[in-house]
Amino acid sequence: MHYKDCQGNSIYPDPRLTVPMQQKRVLAIHDVSCFGRCSLTVALPIISATGSECTVIPTAVLSTHTGGFEGYTYRDLTEDILPIVEHWKGLDLRFDAVYTGFLGSFEQIGIVSGIFDRLKAQGTLIAVDPVMADNGKLYGIFPEDFPRGMRDLCAKADVIMPNITEACLMTGKEYVEGPYARKWIDDLLERLSGLGARQVILTGVFFETGTLGAAAHDAAAGTTDYAFRDLVPGYYHGTGDVFGSVAVAALVNGFGLAEANRFAVDFTVDSIIRSREAGTDVRFGVNFEAGIAGLLRDMEG
Repeated sequence: MHYKDCQGNSIYPDPRLTVPMQQKRVLAIHDVSCFGRCSLTVALPIISATGSECTVIPTAVLSTHTGGFEGYTYRDLTEDILPIVEHWKGLDLRFDAVYTGFLGSFEQIGIVSGIFDRLKAQGTLIAVDPVMADNGKLYGIFPEDFPRGMRDLCAKADVIMPNITEACLMTGKEYVEGPYARKWIDDLLERLSGLGARQVILTGVFFETGTLGAAAHDAAAGTTDYAFRDLVPGYYHGTGDVFGSVAVAALVNGFGLAEANRFAVDFTVDSIIRSREAGTDVRFGVNFEAGIAGLLRDMEG
């Protein structure tokens, strides 16, 4: 069975994207920012559009994200997380992937770690984006020992997706600004895989000025692949969530790590370019919505 558009054209001709007898189910555990595209308002549409059922556990609800906005509202939902999981266990729900992003406290890290144990079954992909730092600094809302908690959570994952800063904080490697030497990146990737995850996607990698991309390292296969694009100046909120959501969507649909990395790099950069050309306020997030049809075409191959 294939989905078709209004002209009758098949949307999912690639067997990996054909809706199967048993639809893939992804659990996304993130906060909800009611305005400002990030976290669940990014993960839910991207993962759903690529053919998987995207279920959610919201960790908090905010009126906006915290990057550049003032006076935002915040409601912590930590106490609701375990009751949701307990209800699901009673329904015997199974998940093909569990994908986590921003977690606001050690308590939430501990709860999510327990969720991994309760929901992971044979074939379940555990993907962790250890959102906590950027540009060489830990986010101010976190205590200095927070990377220790994220490191322990990453040890339970199949694939982790840190940026350079997060990777250094979790591995104890001294942070430096790029361009990077390939040997320096290789060492960081080895340290990351040593945390326990067999696959690593490291973002913020570049070997020469004017480019930016990500490295995909498969420890079991002993391979490292890179995807780069021309650097787009500026800082755009929510791009890490866009990247991670595309990568998880691709992996769940049967693509390899290197392919998932390439899809994520291209889709994220194209979303940034689209928003930059439109003059969109960077706090509002990037226009990923207009690129979803193109993402599906790219995945069709």
